[in-house]
Amino acid sequence: MNQLLSPESQAAPAGEPPLPGALPESLRAELTAFRRDLHMHPELGNQEFRTTAAIKERLERAGLEPRVLKLGTGLVCDIGGPVGAGDALALRADIDALPIPDTKNVSYRSTVADRAHACGHDMHTVMVLGAGVVLADLARKGLLPRPVRLIFQPAEEVLPGGSPDVIECGVLEGVGRILAVHCDPRVDAGRIGLRPGPITAACDRLDVALTGAGGHTARPHLTTDLVGAAAQLVTEVPALLSRRVDARSGLSLTWGRIVSGHACNVIPQRAELSGTLRCLDLAAWRAAPDLVHAAIDEIAGLHRAKSEINYVRGVPPVVNEAGATQLLHDAMVARRSPYAIETTEQSLGGEDFSWYLEHVPGAMARLGVRRPGDPTLCDLHQGDFDADESAIKVGVELFTAAALLDAGRW
Repeated sequence: MNQLLSPESQAAPAGEPPLPGALPESLRAELTAFRRDLHMHPELGNQEFRTTAAIKERLERAGLEPRVLKLGTGLVCDIGGPVGAGDALALRADIDALPIPDTKNVSYRSTVADRAHACGHDMHTVMVLGAGVVLADLARKGLLPRPVRLIFQPAEEVLPGGSPDVIECGVLEGVGRILAVHCDPRVDAGRIGLRPGPITAACDRLDVALTGAGGHTARPHLTTDLVGAAAQLVTEVPALLSRRVDARSGLSLTWGRIVSGHACNVIPQRAELSGTLRCLDLAAWRAAPDLVHAAIDEIAGLHRAKSEINYVRGVPPVVNEAGATQLLHDAMVARRSPYAIETTEQSLGGEDFSWYLEHVPGAMARLGVRRPGDPTLCDLHQGDFDADESAIKVGVELFTAAALLDAGRW
């Protein structure tokens, strides 16, 4: 791994036949249209029935036999023979959307109110779908030496993610390695970001309810001042946590919702807060629930408020295995050049791809979707997020190259 991302790396020597599995122009256009159709009809986690049906129909037209998961949504599909001895390469895509409005002014804007593919899962889906169609053709020609399994996973956006349920369906049986990509609007289309080791963070959800005696704002001494308690909780709990874990763990509690009261002269009897806790370090993540409970109870106690805490375990960090990361690197070099690869940092974002890596080695690449030269940032989980669709070709060919190189034939 010392040569990972090295500019001195070389593609295949001159004179060698090109790696098969390039994306035909006709299929590229079809996948772009398929992506736009998904973008116009986003579905939330565990509700992806239309999406599942569309993927199934296209795979069947490619001569494959996709199987809808017993969950009711999501699919698994094998290419190149039965998966058995733990030597198959799995390619994973997440298929769900987010509960936010699509604010873009484009022809393929979401047609569903308060639903949008604002994290690029429609892009992930068509990349794995396109790779499946191309690999199916290679398998018919005898050019796919090792089986490949496609996994189309529901409910990535629903903590703790849909992947544990998908794994329970047995999708990793016979799989030796798994790969995925995630759209990155900070990276230009045509490039990928790689990092061996941790590439995302752990992510948990926290809901807190404070209760106490309400009353008139003229007599706060006779009440439990829940607005004051909630305000102090917002600022002091993150501060306490920062002094109770190693600063290098990157533990961060950020509040996204606070609700309390109905009138300016009434101290309420209830306050509610919600947020996420993110962490770069596994040990600190495992200790986080106890630390959070203790800190909240301390602050609430100062205000004589009762606290009800719902700490929802989310996902651990995605930890890229060195060999799988090198495979993605080599695949990108084979398709483009070493200069199309950049080193990426560990993000505080969470991704339930991490649960697959608790069972088999694998890696996730950050796939550039920013239009080159565009100074604006349409960030993930925002209503104006969009992707440069030229990245579809990059993702498909990255996956097909990885499948061929993983077999060791080229």
